[in-house]
Amino acid sequence: MRATQDILQIWNLFDSHPMETLTKAWYAAISGEGKQRSVETMEEHRHRYGLSGNCFDLALWLIHAYRANGMNAYGVGHNLHTPKAHVAVVAVNYRGQRYFCDLGDQWIEPILVDSTSADYCEEALEGFVTGGKVKPETIAEGIRFAYIRPNGKVSYQSFNLTPIQENELVAAGHYSQSLLRHPLVEIRLKKANEIVHWEFDRWSSFISCNDGLVHESKLGDNEQWAERIHEQTGMNREIVMKALALYAAGP
Repeated sequence: MRATQDILQIWNLFDSHPMETLTKAWYAAISGEGKQRSVETMEEHRHRYGLSGNCFDLALWLIHAYRANGMNAYGVGHNLHTPKAHVAVVAVNYRGQRYFCDLGDQWIEPILVDSTSADYCEEALEGFVTGGKVKPETIAEGIRFAYIRPNGKVSYQSFNLTPIQENELVAAGHYSQSLLRHPLVEIRLKKANEIVHWEFDRWSSFISCNDGLVHESKLGDNEQWAERIHEQTGMNREIVMKALALYAAGP
């Protein structure tokens, strides 16, 4: 079920890219509108400011990276053009096997989704998501994942594996970038003997690991939050502070 090296070598280029909704607030302010950035613009912002992006940014960026290396890749997702939209990527290796790649939810690594492959199974598996196991299940629409947490809690997410046309993906991205709901930052980090998931969500932060949730101390102001976010992600402190202020001000 684990990805082949040709898939992983591109995936691993994004190991330090958080999923975050701060950049879109900052970019909407400087550009005058919420809109989907081009890959070239995302790469420039990454180089200059250590920024990353939300699930649409990361999906388009990852698709570009795979295609630049001669592999087919395309977007998949659900609830496009709504506040609940989420997109990921299916990448096809040189042997024609399909792998589900979800930077938006900060998976540890891609997972095989070809149910006809001899390597495919529908068992609860470790090593794909932080702080728990994932169990794939082939359904008529595509695939459903059960996320099984250490406390026994189970949540589900389904994906239609039909490719989203690129113009549709970008259009849905424009909608998502124009929607400023709340500040969110997620990144997977290597700690001791496991990969953990660090998250900032509406002025609280915590770590998801094999032992469950570990809540961090509350902070007093956006400058302190910007410093904590910078320490975990490398994002530019001033831009983080500006984005937090924009979210705090509301619509």
